[in-house]
Order: sequence, then C-alpha cells, then structure tokens
Amino acid sequence: MATTKKSLKRDTLRHAEYYDLTVTFDKLYADSKSGKIFTNLVEIITSKDNILLAYRGLKRNKGSMTAGTDKLNIRDIEKIPTEDFVRAVQRKLDWYIPRPVKRVEIPKDNGKTRPLGIPSIWDRIVQQCILQALEPICEAKFHERSNGFRPNRSTEHAIAQCMRMIQIQDLHFVVDIDIEGFFDNVNHAKLRKQMWTMGIRDKSLLCIVTKMLKAPVVMPDGRTVYPDNGTPQGGVLTPLLSNTVLNELDWWIASQWEAMPMPSVPQNFNPNGGRNRGNENKAMRKTALKEMYLVRYADDFKIFCRKRGDANKAYLATKKWLAERLKLTVNDEKSKVVNLKKSYTDFLGFKLKAMPSGGKHKVRSRMSDKAFRKTKAMLTTLAKGIQNPESEQEAHKAINRFNAAVIGKHQYYQIATCVYEDFGRIAFSINRTMKNRLKGRLKKTGKCRRGYIWDTYGKSGQFRYADGYPVVPIAFIQTRNAMHMKRGTCNYTSEGRALIHKPLGVDLSILKALMLEDSQGCTVEYLDNRISLYAAQYGKCAVTGKHLTKDEIHCHHKTPKCYGGDDRYENLTIVRCDVHTLIHAKTQETIEKYMCIVQPAKEQLKKLNKLRLLAKLPEIAIA
Repeated sequence: MATTKKSLKRDTLRHAEYYDLTVTFDKLYADSKSGKIFTNLVEIITSKDNILLAYRGLKRNKGSMTAGTDKLNIRDIEKIPTEDFVRAVQRKLDWYIPRPVKRVEIPKDNGKTRPLGIPSIWDRIVQQCILQALEPICEAKFHERSNGFRPNRSTEHAIAQCMRMIQIQDLHFVVDIDIEGFFDNVNHAKLRKQMWTMGIRDKSLLCIVTKMLKAPVVMPDGRTVYPDNGTPQGGVLTPLLSNTVLNELDWWIASQWEAMPMPSVPQNFNPNGGRNRGNENKAMRKTALKEMYLVRYADDFKIFCRKRGDANKAYLATKKWLAERLKLTVNDEKSKVVNLKKSYTDFLGFKLKAMPSGGKHKVRSRMSDKAFRKTKAMLTTLAKGIQNPESEQEAHKAINRFNAAVIGKHQYYQIATCVYEDFGRIAFSINRTMKNRLKGRLKKTGKCRRGYIWDTYGKSGQFRYADGYPVVPIAFIQTRNAMHMKRGTCNYTSEGRALIHKPLGVDLSILKALMLEDSQGCTVEYLDNRISLYAAQYGKCAVTGKHLTKDEIHCHHKTPKCYGGDDRYENLTIVRCDVHTLIHAKTQETIEKYMCIVQPAKEQLKKLNKLRLLAKLPEIAIA
C-alpha cells in the first residue's frame, strides 16, 4: 500500500524557530553530551520566549480542552494579555504550589481501569515550560533503543529493532517482563537522584518537580489522596520522567554486553558512522558473559538473548535489579522467557516469531490476538453506525469516521509481515455486516476525488461506495519493511534537523522583532497567531503578495472585534499597513488616496473587497 510522504516541517522545531529558542536548546543538548552540570535552568524555564513557546505547544495538544480541578482549559488562558500571562507563569514558578490533580478512570479491555491524572491547565503550562528545557538535556543521555515518548522515535522503530534482533542477530530467546503498576510506583527519591546524576542539579527546579509529583489527587469519589510514589499518567512531564527512571535500566542491560569495553580488540566502524562490534562480540562469546540486548517502548520492554540459560539468568537478574535499584515489582504472571522458534511474543500490538526459512530463521509478525479482537470490534461498531443516518451529512460523517479508522489501522500494522491475512479475516466479517445492513446502498460506482484515498485504494479492485461516498477496503493492505530511525536524526543539532526539517524560509530577524514588539494589551493567543501567520504567509502580504518589512506588518482581524471577532488564527491575516488602512477606509477621500498608494490589481482588489465585506464595509468599485 502506498504511504504518505512525510512532511519536512516538524511542528516542534518550527515553533522553537518562532520563538528563537533553537540555539538555546542546541546548547543544552551539546553541554549535556559533554557532561556539563546544569545549576541554573530556572532562568531558561522562566524566560518570556520559553513561556510563550509552552503556550504554543500546549494549545495544540488535544488534551488542552480538558479541565482539571480548577475547571479551566486553554480557552480561558488565551484571552489573557501576553504580559499578564507571562508574569502569572513566572510568579507561579517563583513560589510553586500545584493545584490538586483530577483523577479519571479510563476503562481497559480486560474490565479494569487505567488511572489518569489531569493537572490544572496552569500546572500543565508550567510542566510544558520545564519539559522544553529538560528534553534536550535528557535526550543527550537516553539510550538509542528507548523508543517511547521521544522525539523522532515511534513504535515502528521498536518493532524494527526487535526484527533485527531475531532475523539478523539470531537472538531467539526473549525475556518478557511486565512491571506491576509502573506509573503508580515510581520512587520520588530515586527519580531525583537520577536527574541529579544526569547533571540536572538546579535545586530550585528539583524542588518544583518534587512538588509536582506530590500534588494531592482528587479521586472520582471526592476523596483527596496525597501520593508518596508515582507519576500521574496524563501529566505533560510524566513521559520524560518515566524515561528518566528507566534510562538506568537501559544502560545497565547495555553494560552487561554491548557496552562492555574490550580494550584488547581493535575497534571498527561502519560506513554510516556506527560502531561495528563484530570482532569484540566474537571475543566476548569466549567468556562467561551473557549476551543480551534490550528494546524498550515506555515501560514495555524485551531483552533478547542467544541461549535459554542466558535468558533465564537475565530474567532473574533484571527482576532483582528492578526491586533493589528502582523499587519496582515484576508481575510474575505476565512475565516469562519465550523461545521464539516455538512461540510468539507480543509487543505493542504485534506478535513476532522466528520461522525457519532456507536454513535460517526469518521473522513472522502479525497483529496480536488482543489487537485483532479490538480492531475487529471497533470497525464493526463504526460499520453499523453507517446504517441509519439521520441525514446525508450524518451519513458522510459516519463513512469518514470508518475510513479514518481503517486508514489509521493500516498505517500502524502494515509493518507486520502477515498483516494481509489478519485484515483479510477482519474484512470477511465487516464486509458481510455492511452488505447486510446497507443492502442496496453499497455499490461499485460513485465519485472519489483525487487524494490519499483514491491514490492508495482506488485501483485495488475492492473499492465500494456507500451513498456515493468511497469506503476504504479493509482487506487491501500490503506489508512494508519496518524502518529504523535514520542515524544522526536529532532535534538539537543542525545536522540532525536537516534530515527531518526545512527552515521556515522567512526573515528570522523580523520574526524576533515581532516577538519583542510591545505587546501591551494583546492577548497571548493574538501574539502567538501573529507569528504563525507571518511564517505561514512566508512574510508576504495576504492581498498584494509582496514581502513585508518589519514596519509594514499589520495583523488584521477579518471579523472585527466590535462585530464579535476574536484572536483565533482563522480570524487573522497579515497585510501591509497601507492595505490595512484601505480595508477599514470609510470616506471616499481616504479610499482614493490609498488606492493610489496600493494600486491593487484586479485579483488583489477582489481579495481586499472580501475583507471589507467581512468588516461590514462596502466594496470598492473595480475601475
């Protein structure tokens, strides 16, 4: 199946450019790589640019509309004047006292619930400010096979690493370890020590993090609990802190084999810059060392070994190490050693096995049994939702929801080698359901505009239309190779960014000047969207298309505030100052004066008149 071309513009990198923090973050990363100690991070965290970047990062988060115990969300924050917003965050960090965390229970497939902790919106902004400063430092210290909740890493990379262990390195014994209630049992004292060891030694910051971790939790029944351990799932900072906790495990496993120094053996390097440990591994296999490699995604991890005996010892050693070093308990019922030549191992919704092929073993991978049942049930429900729509519009929405779910599942599971078999079985059941429920509404003919659905599925021969709208065929999926992360990819080096991101293509000095401009009375939403629009319009006027100098830039409200307009992105546009005056001009004298200055072409005048109509002003006649 065709895949979408990945964008070479990353939101997080683009936003850091908006607020001129790229150099700051790069320096934090480089200093961390060189082993520098950080004792004054609060100064960076409380800077105006970092706080405004935190707002930018948080407002795009889907959870920003979820209210905490203070019943506020991002909509309540965006109306605050910029300077007031910045001062409020700085005051909160000066004497930090977190609000209680709201506990929400999310149902799981097994009938149990997953506890989520939702901090107040102000605490989430503070956490985002801290995250932005800590992430470059921690990224420099994290292990390359830690894949969860990190920039530029994904499930696909974790699965690719597992496949390499099985198929290329012939490691066919895997240790599956399940940590009992990881997020609820993180030891706060140990976490602080780990941050200190990483070089994060700003005592003021460590105190703030401690207060966050110990924030009271309001339970669904109204009780207030004061936690001694754990990090709340749902907190902005939680993924980074959880990776910090388990980073010690990553490096401990690595120290048992792959990071073991062998000074007597010459070091070799691959053409791509990676270290080739082939000769060292041969020498180490003659010793009593146990060969083992770890692949981790958040708190889910596997240890790959060459021998059953090594795997059994690795299991016991890891269980003891987790208990003694991290104060974490292993769930013995869910943890085991698996011979991949005989059985599948489940990981991140996939199951993997080593199958004999031509004298060697190749990976067979497919959807896990649990993922198969869950996907089938979800698509069945969505298919049934198309049956009785209240209107044509509702029918279209129901079909779009079904298509989006199918495409999402295809894109996630297409790296499984036998994925076509799994989706074929799901399709057999769902297609029968749709045929019975939609009856004559499901046809082979209809209209489908060029785009992702047509380009990917249009020539499959399985295309069907419901009420004239295209329905994505479930069974049409082709496997593709799981790819490793490209070596050198990094958000915090210019070379690493070049692999994944193109610069903004605007005058950064003007962007910086816009940020430094007196923002008295402007809301934080207006200031943030003005910068976004300048970048989105490549520094050009929306009407004339000409590049703007700093003094020419005006941000126009399409629907004026006096008529109910707001500071949302959709209601703003960047225009030249003369054009802005012409949009709002009411007297014939003013209109004639600025028409001579602007001299708009026919198409430009049409754009200008559209803006005048939105401002409830008459069109300017086309000469």
